[in-house]
Amino acid sequence: MTSRKNILAICGSTRKHSANKDVINALAELTKDNLNISIYEDLTTLPFFNQDLSIENTPQSVLDFRESISNADGVIICTPEYVFSLPGILKNAIEWTVSTTVFADKPTALITASSSGYKAHESLLLVMNTLSIKTNDEMCVLISGVKSKLNTQGQIIDEALLTQLKQLIKHL
Repeated sequence: MTSRKNILAICGSTRKHSANKDVINALAELTKDNLNISIYEDLTTLPFFNQDLSIENTPQSVLDFRESISNADGVIICTPEYVFSLPGILKNAIEWTVSTTVFADKPTALITASSSGYKAHESLLLVMNTLSIKTNDEMCVLISGVKSKLNTQGQIIDEALLTQLKQLIKHL
C-alpha cells in the first residue's frame, strides 16, 4: 500500500469567495481518499520580491513558503487572470523561488480559472516551465468562464470540467 501524497495548492486569488479556491476545494474533495491537499494561505505575508534578500537575509515568510513547496510531493497552482496576466501576488510568490530549486522536477498542475484566462495561462506555463517543473498537457487546465461551471455553493457542475480535473489528478 502506498502512502498518501501531500499536495500543496497555491491559489492566485486573495478574494474571500474565490472561484479558484472553489476549484481547489473541488479537487480536494475528489481526492480525499488518496491525496492530502493543503492550501497555502499566506501569499499576502510575502514581501515584495527583492533579489538582494532572495539569497541572504531572506524573510522568514519566504523561507516558510519555499519549505512548503519543498516538502510537498506535488503542487497545484490555480489562478485567475488579471488584466491579461497573472495576479501580481502570485507572480511575486513565484519570483521568491527563482533562486532556488524547490520547483525543479516537482510534479506541478497548472490551472487558470477566469472569465477568459488565455493570456494568464500562457504566462503561467512560461514562468513555471522556466522553473523546470514536472508537468504535461493533462496537468494543465484552462477553465474559461469558470463562474458558469460552478453552482452558488462553489461546486463544479460542468461534467466536462470534472472529467478534465479527474485526468489532472490521475497524472499528478
